[in-house]
Amino acid sequence: MKFSRASGTLGLVALAVIASPFAVADDSGWYGGINIGQSRAKIDDERIARGLLGGGLTMTTITDDNRHSGYKLFVGKKLNRNFAVEGGYFNLGKFGFTANTTPAGTLTGTIKLQGVNLDAVGILPITEKFSAFGRLGLQYAQAKDTFAGTGAVSVSNPNPKKSDANYKMGLGVQYDFTGSLGLRAEWERYRVDDAVGNKGDIDMWSLGLLYSFGR
Repeated sequence: MKFSRASGTLGLVALAVIASPFAVADDSGWYGGINIGQSRAKIDDERIARGLLGGGLTMTTITDDNRHSGYKLFVGKKLNRNFAVEGGYFNLGKFGFTANTTPAGTLTGTIKLQGVNLDAVGILPITEKFSAFGRLGLQYAQAKDTFAGTGAVSVSNPNPKKSDANYKMGLGVQYDFTGSLGLRAEWERYRVDDAVGNKGDIDMWSLGLLYSFGR
């Protein structure tokens, strides 16, 4: 499933590069912007339950906090009408859970995620002002975990953290109000590894403003 999604994104990038015969040098230039939206994580409740069971505890209930505000700052170089290279900083926010156990106790965990990225962006003009785009790139994210226990639950390492490189991808649309100012709507998927061996995807849905310099 993940490979098929990545292949679809690559296909859009390739299509954007070859689809338009009107790519000209005047469409090149630098731009920058900001996106703000909501990040969503899938918390592995079964893995948490297995970890507690390994310590002689049975998880009775769990409450997940799997949504948070996220944002990114970016700068890019548009090489032509159909292709750009984009880099920036992202902050996906904070996610967590609270698990109750028998014997009586609680385990609380949170994770904060932020990092930098470099993407190849394929652009498909649809009208003079409206376009679609796909992206595929690399990101280097820092995961900071915090764990706390009460009652029968004890935590040996309350503040693990890890930094690691992984992939990211996304799809979006853009509407240009003027030659310099545009509005974006995007979905992006970040593959992340946390400090205690979990691997998963964080999705961010966002809106953003883009400003093209010298246009």
